[in-house]
Amino acid sequence: MNATLELYYESRPDCILGCNIGDMSTTSAAPTHEELLERMTGGLAPNGLAPFAGSDRLRPDGRPKADFRRTLRRISNPRNIITSIASLAFPALLVAAVIAIGQWWVMVAAIPLMGILQNRLFILHHEAAHRLLFTNRRWNDLIGITLCGWLAFGTGSHSYRRGHSNHHRDEFGPKEPDFLLYSFYPITKQSLRRKLLRDLGGVSAYRILRPRITGLVKPKYLKNSLRFFAGQAAVFALFWVAGHPWLYFSLWVLPYATVYQVLNRLRAIAEHGGLTRSPDRRVTSHHVRQSRLASMIMVPYGIGWHLAHHVDSGIPFRNLPAFTRALEEDGYIVPEHTWSSYRALWRAQASG
Repeated sequence: MNATLELYYESRPDCILGCNIGDMSTTSAAPTHEELLERMTGGLAPNGLAPFAGSDRLRPDGRPKADFRRTLRRISNPRNIITSIASLAFPALLVAAVIAIGQWWVMVAAIPLMGILQNRLFILHHEAAHRLLFTNRRWNDLIGITLCGWLAFGTGSHSYRRGHSNHHRDEFGPKEPDFLLYSFYPITKQSLRRKLLRDLGGVSAYRILRPRITGLVKPKYLKNSLRFFAGQAAVFALFWVAGHPWLYFSLWVLPYATVYQVLNRLRAIAEHGGLTRSPDRRVTSHHVRQSRLASMIMVPYGIGWHLAHHVDSGIPFRNLPAFTRALEEDGYIVPEHTWSSYRALWRAQASG
C-alpha cells in the first residue's frame, strides 16, 4: 500500500482511535490515487488558467531559458557564510540574553523568538537539501545538512533530502510526503483552530518525534534514532556548559514543540494547501505577495516565493525575487491568481 493510501485511511473519522490499515484495504475497495486526489485535494485550485506560451527568457513551463537560468543559478558563497553564522549564533545569543537578564518575563518572551529562530535553521537546511547553500558540496552538506539539520531536531542525514525530492518531483503524487498536510482545504474555521491548537499543545511534535523513540527498538530505524538523540544530547550539553541545563527544555524543546509547529503548518498550507496534482506548477503551489514581517517570522530566506521555487527548484533563495518578477512580467503569474497576503489565503482555506 502506498503512503498516500495509508494517509487516507488515517484521515478517516473511524480511524481516529487507530485501525488496522491492512485489514481495511482487503475488506473494502481501496481507492486509487486518482480517487484520493478527487476526494481530498483541489478545493482551492485556480480555474481558467490560460496556457503560458513562453517568452524571450521563459519556457512554456515557466522555467528560465539557458542564459537567464545561468544568471539566476549563481550562489553567493560569502553572503551565505554570513547568513549561516548568524542563524547558528542567534539561538546562542538569545539564551545568553535570558541568562544575563535573569527575569522570568524575558524567558517567556524568548520562547516564541526561539521558535522563529528554529524555523530559520530549518529553512537553511531546506536550502542545503537542494544543494544551494554553498557551491562546494562538502561545505553545503556539512553546514546545512549535518549542522543545521542535526541540531534543529533532525538526524543530520540526507533522509529529508530524499523525501523532499519526491515532493518536488511530483507534488500530490503517490510519494508526496506531506499529502495529508495539504489536503481537504478549504476546511472550517473550527477545524483549522483545532489543528493549530494541537500544534501549540505539543501533539504534532509528539507525532513527529515518536518514530525517533520507537526507532530505538527497531533495528531498521535505530541508526537515525541514535543520530537524533546524539544531536539533542549535544544541544543539551551546551546548556549544561552554560550552567543552566534546565533551559534546554524551556528554551529549546518547548519552542520546537509549540511555536515552531504552528509556524510550520501555517507556512506549509500557504504553500500548497487546497491545491492538487498537475504538470502546471501554478496548480500545485500558491503565489502570495510577500511582506517584510512574514519574511522575518514565517518565511525567511526566500521560501515565501514558493511558486517560483517549484517552477525551478535549482535557483538559490537570493535570486527567487528576481525570478518571480520575471514570471509576473512575462505573464506566467497573473494577478487574479495571486494572493494579496497570507491572511487572505488562510481566510480562504478556513472558509469551508
